Amino acid sequence: MGASATSTGLQFARRAGVAPAAVILLAAAAGPAIASDCAFEPQGEGRVTAVLDARSFRLQDGREVRLAGIEPVASENQGASRTQALARILTGREVKLRGDDDTPDRYGRQPAFVFLVPAETLVQGELLGQGEALVSVTVADKECAALLMAAEATARQAKLGIWGDPAAIKNSESPGDILAGIGRFTLVEGKVLSVRQAGATTYLNFGRNWTRDFAVTISRRVLPVFEAAGMVPKSLENRRIRVRGFVEARGGPRIQALRVEQIELLGGN
Repeated sequence: MGASATSTGLQFARRAGVAPAAVILLAAAAGPAIASDCAFEPQGEGRVTAVLDARSFRLQDGREVRLAGIEPVASENQGASRTQALARILTGREVKLRGDDDTPDRYGRQPAFVFLVPAETLVQGELLGQGEALVSVTVADKECAALLMAAEATARQAKLGIWGDPAAIKNSESPGDILAGIGRFTLVEGKVLSVRQAGATTYLNFGRNWTRDFAVTISRRVLPVFEAAGMVPKSLENRRIRVRGFVEARGGPRIQALRVEQIELLGGN
């Protein structure tokens, strides 16, 4: 991660009681690796003239760009601060865009991995390292996805940014709290109590009341992908996991798992 990520990390580290030297070493180690492993095909470059929200900005030539591979933090009260975090990194900077698909989204924004010039610092890595974003589940390149997850984990372990709030990860035993984030990208942790199949859907149930409690759903069409990766749903029974995705309401709160990367095994039962 670049200088801005390191300095911000040091500020948070002092508040959290984390050794500043550890933050510097982690930043130095993670930055080049993330940049090299997320260096996709060139998609152009330009100067940033405006930051639009927590993960999108406008270039001098009028193009609007959305940061690929990350999701903004679901927060009612801190959306402005998340935007400011991106503005501190990008405003007035020259950037290079890279990606495996430059098809604009429905708002006309070009998705891209964004690198600061000339340092080749990955902006997504900066935000994740500061605890100002979450890793999306849309990164198809496994090496890039793994390194982004590592950057997020480093910030989480050091309680930087959003990770200083215990509510940043929802508890599966509190379905009401999860439902409050309906439509938002959310992380949920808990113990899978049972695994059941109904029709074409496999349910990872975190509670006894299937119409009220939290559950993760896996469609039959993607089940072979999970099994090929060694994540057989039945094997998750009585295991603690962390799942990330968009919260839906189908009786109780639900997250649909479309990719193996959405589910992380945690220690303990």
